[in-house]
Amino acid sequence: MRADRFTGRSAVVTGGASGIGAATARRLVAEGAKVLIADHDRERGEAMAAELGAAFAPCDVAEPAQIETVLNRAEELFGGLDILFNNAGIGGGTADTPALDPAIWRRVMAINIDAIFHACRHAIPLMRKQSGGVILNTASISGLAGDYRFTAYNASKAAVINYTRALALDHGKDNIRVNAICPGLIDTALTNGIQRQPALLDHWKGRIPLGRAGTAEEMANIACFLASDEASYITGSIIVADGGMTAGTGQPDIGTFLSSRQAG
Repeated sequence: MRADRFTGRSAVVTGGASGIGAATARRLVAEGAKVLIADHDRERGEAMAAELGAAFAPCDVAEPAQIETVLNRAEELFGGLDILFNNAGIGGGTADTPALDPAIWRRVMAINIDAIFHACRHAIPLMRKQSGGVILNTASISGLAGDYRFTAYNASKAAVINYTRALALDHGKDNIRVNAICPGLIDTALTNGIQRQPALLDHWKGRIPLGRAGTAEEMANIACFLASDEASYITGSIIVADGGMTAGTGQPDIGTFLSSRQAG
């Protein structure tokens, strides 16, 4: 950690009151940034802003007008914007397509991808005025491949990934870098349901080469690296942070299976 890495720079973090967003906001402030936390949880967001000496703006990112208000507030507070971290997101239930409520599909899309479009639409002109900036988007390894009965989330996160690439192409000329992070299983409030089912959690960890869930702080490390000048030649990249889960093809561990058969 460097106390001055983001001195003189400003950032907006959506979903910044908990999980990966909170860990990143904390790290940005610790390294000198002026941060505006945007979150639908007013109580938690205000408490965190007070703790960090950051600003807070209530925001349901499913509402485009509220996103516009947040970006306008950032301009008022900071005179511009250097870093936008589009981190807010939700799951979306578990159902195959015939059983999926269209309202759930629409809500997932509104929060996970539409909100990123609306935030970028307002942030990019601010960044152009100051000849550059950084946009980070939270995607997921679920945007790289499919999951059983998780269609809305899969589709939304795949959209985040390709939208990130398209933004990087369009705005490299503006000196705006755009990258996405694809977390795997991370120990945050979003995965509380998994954490409460020990058998499922153990099964999940058994599929991760590192054998554990990641932490919000580990994701914040990646986000802050990408937001910093140390990543000045990185744009359009999709950074996977999943403990090695997607490194394999999905085929069984044949060697271990055969060894166990021979031992038996």
